[in-house]
Amino acid sequence: MSTESFSIVNAAQFEGQNVVLHGWARHIRSSGSLFFIEMRDGTGILQVVVAKDDVSQEVFQECAKIRIESSLQVRGTLKEERRAPGGYEILAEDVKPIQVPTQEYPLSKKAHGTDFLMEHRHLWIRSNRQLAILKVRSRLVRLLRDYFHDRGFVLIDTPILTGSIGESAGNLFQIKYFDLGDAYLAQTGQLYLEAAASALGKVFCLGPTFRAEKSKTRRHLTEFWMLEAEMAFHDTNMNMDLQEDMIATVVAGVLASCETELSVLKRDVEPLKKIRSPFPRIDYGEAIQLLGEKGFNISWGDDIGGDEETSLSERFDNPVFVCNYPREIKAFYMMPNLEDERTVLNNDLLAPEGYGEIIGGSQRNHDLDSLRQRIEEEGLDPASYRWYLDLREYGSVPHAGFGLGIERLLSWICKLPHVREAIPFPRLINRIYP
Repeated sequence: MSTESFSIVNAAQFEGQNVVLHGWARHIRSSGSLFFIEMRDGTGILQVVVAKDDVSQEVFQECAKIRIESSLQVRGTLKEERRAPGGYEILAEDVKPIQVPTQEYPLSKKAHGTDFLMEHRHLWIRSNRQLAILKVRSRLVRLLRDYFHDRGFVLIDTPILTGSIGESAGNLFQIKYFDLGDAYLAQTGQLYLEAAASALGKVFCLGPTFRAEKSKTRRHLTEFWMLEAEMAFHDTNMNMDLQEDMIATVVAGVLASCETELSVLKRDVEPLKKIRSPFPRIDYGEAIQLLGEKGFNISWGDDIGGDEETSLSERFDNPVFVCNYPREIKAFYMMPNLEDERTVLNNDLLAPEGYGEIIGGSQRNHDLDSLRQRIEEEGLDPASYRWYLDLREYGSVPHAGFGLGIERLLSWICKLPHVREAIPFPRLINRIYP
């Protein structure tokens, strides 16, 4: 039978065949006349058995030199072996080291501190837990993209370098931009999505965003990925309806397609199975009252911080919307609430199990005069927003949108203790290496 190169994930299709496996040694043990090499190839784990009588003396001697994380090419017969990792093993006929490390692998099986692991993040991502997280992240992003494409949204790639401030000026990464003055790393693609929504109706973007917040909480990164959507002819309630359906759909999708990875992470999936519409919706004022009853020193007009979000989200099995925040603590572009002029038509969506905010959304202010006034109140340069005001000058319509933090959503789904594990190479206020 011909020799075929294969991936471990497809082992069942190659049982009994002579195969070639390319991968890395993650564990090695010997019993004198046998070597057992546990290998990974990015798709799974498989045991390779090297018997002294089945290979040349040279090959057997080479196996004695193999170290953890050696890269290898193995040829042999694949057979089912339920006792082996992954349920299959290769009875080797040939083992060719591609590269053998010159020193011991630094990430041994003993426990390592967070700083050590972060310093070796480029190697840490090879571990079972981190591989599982990254695979769930990949699936999650695909589910989100499919969700919007299937509903007629158009993908828009918004700029990372911008001259306009989308959120607070206090957490911008600022750079000099040739002879044109200051530019900023984008906090959001929202303003540009609003322009695209006026052309295409329903649009979304997915890319990196940057916040220079000096925060060390488990929910903050300085560089993170955000999915944003913008819909013409949508109001705040339609906006929340879409967010709700999206979250329920992608959580169900992850449960259906990432059973193995969630098992590796020891994630109790029962709470995730409870996620379904409708999600509870509470007014900001009601949220303040609930927090006061819980002993928080918080008054109407105060922002709701991480600890408060945790407390609120622990009250519900489903994600919960907190709606209509005070105007003074929210961004300039949000639509005033005609039923209460102190507030705006916005929402935060808090994930259950204490994970807090994963989405922020709002109906956008489509009134030219009102928006111009808010820009002036915030002390922003109207000239920088000339193009944004044009959107209200030419064919303005009610519209709404939201931003979803990929790492925060993934942290909740995988029940991670910190968002730093939810991105391949996290950027924190005290870390930009590796």
